[in-house]
Amino acid sequence: MSLSAAVLSAAGSSPSPSPSPTAPSVPSLRDAHESATNAAGWVEENWSTWLAIGLRVLLIVVIAAVLRAVVRRAITKLIDRMNRTAGTMDGTALGGLLVNAERRRQRSQAIGSVLRSMASFVILGTAALMVLGTFQINLAPLLASAGVAGVAIGFGARNLVTDFLSGVFMILEDQYGVGDSIDAGVAAGEVVEVGLRVTKLRGDNGEIWYVRNGEVKRIGNLSQGWSTAGVDVTVRSDEDLDKVKESLSAVGERMGKEEPWNEMLWGPIEVLGLDSVLLDSMVVRVSAKTMPGKSLTVERELRWRIKRAFDAADIRIVGGPELPVQATEAADPTAGVAAPSAYASTVSPQSVAASPITPPSTTK
Repeated sequence: MSLSAAVLSAAGSSPSPSPSPTAPSVPSLRDAHESATNAAGWVEENWSTWLAIGLRVLLIVVIAAVLRAVVRRAITKLIDRMNRTAGTMDGTALGGLLVNAERRRQRSQAIGSVLRSMASFVILGTAALMVLGTFQINLAPLLASAGVAGVAIGFGARNLVTDFLSGVFMILEDQYGVGDSIDAGVAAGEVVEVGLRVTKLRGDNGEIWYVRNGEVKRIGNLSQGWSTAGVDVTVRSDEDLDKVKESLSAVGERMGKEEPWNEMLWGPIEVLGLDSVLLDSMVVRVSAKTMPGKSLTVERELRWRIKRAFDAADIRIVGGPELPVQATEAADPTAGVAAPSAYASTVSPQSVAASPITPPSTTK
């Protein structure tokens, strides 16, 4: 018998003390060996599954990152190409209908930011769902919870969602931009900044208006396309119309050849004819097509030149019909006094005839 066997037999034959209830049980060497063996066997059985899941997750992440980078770069190139195409049209007739550089820059930044955010949200969200599906996680409760949360947030922040969506469509449709003069219904002025939620306007008196995009129901853009300058000239009814038309045509022809009015005018100044004829006056209409936002400037200059030309041609300008003043006779002060009555005098025949008869005396 070996020494180790003798020791084990002696230890087994001797009485063992009762274990203490508070002392923790220490695993034996055999228990540790069995646990290590079981763990190694479990790892050996499942390492292929783990490796497949890891490789699948890594592949999903890599594809999502590459796709996101490619899409964002494509969006950036598309926005830059749009800016270059619009920039080549500056200085042409069509360039006046386009926007300035600052407006193009802000519009491109807003459009690019929206598109890049949407692309990132779709790509990364899809990748996250695919990763969770790889780990055999049931996505039905998660999608249901996300749908309920989205509906709740949509109802709670419906004004914010409305403002955001309205701002996105305003920018995509290029309804207005920085530097435009617009009438948004709730406020009017020059556009200072265009955001996805709020548009900032500067009014005529210098005030700043913050208009929520969701509150705008209609927009009148005064800076796109062209404007019309119209002047009504009121002259006396006995003036010579041929002389009046000749003076107005000379003023328009001379103004169209001088700077800077030749750049502001996008067409000849036309005498449209009589707009109205009254008893002692008539209105002649003059119109011209101008650059956007320059109609008031052209109208003021046109009125100035027409007044000087009419003074030189001895054509009188009137402000409107003058109502004739009818002369009224002075009222008779005694007209409201009644005629004297015949019964006012006690000796008049009417008064005597109307006096009572004295009764006869009954005394003898």
